[in-house]
Amino acid sequence: MKQKVVTIGEVLMRLTVPDYKRLFQTVNFDVTFGGSEANVGVSLAHFGLDSTHITALPDHNLGERVERFLKLNGVSGEGIVRKEGRLGVYYLETGAMQRPSRIVYDRFDSTFVHLKEDEINWEIVFKDASWFHYSGITPAISQNAADITLRALKEAKKRGVTTSGDINYRRNLWQYGKQPLDIMPGLVELTDVVIGGRVDLENCLGIQDEDWQTNCDKVLKKYPHIKAFSKTVRNAMTASRNELSGLLYTDGKLYTSKNYDMKNIVDRIGGGDAFMAGLIYGFLNLDPQETVEFGVAASVLKHSTIGDVNLSSKEEVEELVQGNNVGRLLR
Repeated sequence: MKQKVVTIGEVLMRLTVPDYKRLFQTVNFDVTFGGSEANVGVSLAHFGLDSTHITALPDHNLGERVERFLKLNGVSGEGIVRKEGRLGVYYLETGAMQRPSRIVYDRFDSTFVHLKEDEINWEIVFKDASWFHYSGITPAISQNAADITLRALKEAKKRGVTTSGDINYRRNLWQYGKQPLDIMPGLVELTDVVIGGRVDLENCLGIQDEDWQTNCDKVLKKYPHIKAFSKTVRNAMTASRNELSGLLYTDGKLYTSKNYDMKNIVDRIGGGDAFMAGLIYGFLNLDPQETVEFGVAASVLKHSTIGDVNLSSKEEVEELVQGNNVGRLLR
């Protein structure tokens, strides 16, 4: 039986300004779809896992288009609810050289923020599941979204499913009267693997120290059930050239991946989600050092692909980890 992973979160329509133009210059956009957790689910489907995504989509043609996008990329529709409302949108202005990329969100009052716990068939969604993943973006956008994330975590733990949370802190999203410290600690209490840097741990869990590993040890004193922490380390020389590596801290040991010099980046959006998907695959199939290497290699390959999602196969990631066929013409 194939391993099954469940994810939860909003899916947005991405409108990208083509040809490195500024947003105020463009007269047309390139269209695709993505969302942090859905990106993870798509990547895992391309690694050969069963993938189910919990979300709400508008009951019109755009919602149908997103559902087809997910299904074409191997993501099951068991967790998709279609209902009245709008699809969230974000606009991407791609940077180059020393000019940074910029994102403008238009996601207020989307269909997903109104998704309720009783609209999901939890038995079907979690049937045969091995892993459940959420991010800090989802509980930031509405009380309903926070409630359904907590419910999903409880359903996962009830069935013995391993859980992970990328607790990324997005200050501008917390606009419904709650702050991260009101919500995130309750979610982390049900989370086995935590992804987050120093800023995330400080704002979401109230843990503050200049050293990331020390932060993790402090979190463990409050949440001793956590099995592992991880994060990427990015050095952005320009918008077009970054260095990337990863850290994994588990069982009192720190694992560091090799460092990649990514020149001429095509698209960095979704790089963290590709890393998360690689980690999940690794936790299910590899040892810790192999896991962090696989996660970073998956993220590096994502930077070569236009769109939010990593379309690389497991074999392609393994080839990069091993240093094989890098930049070659394969025929």
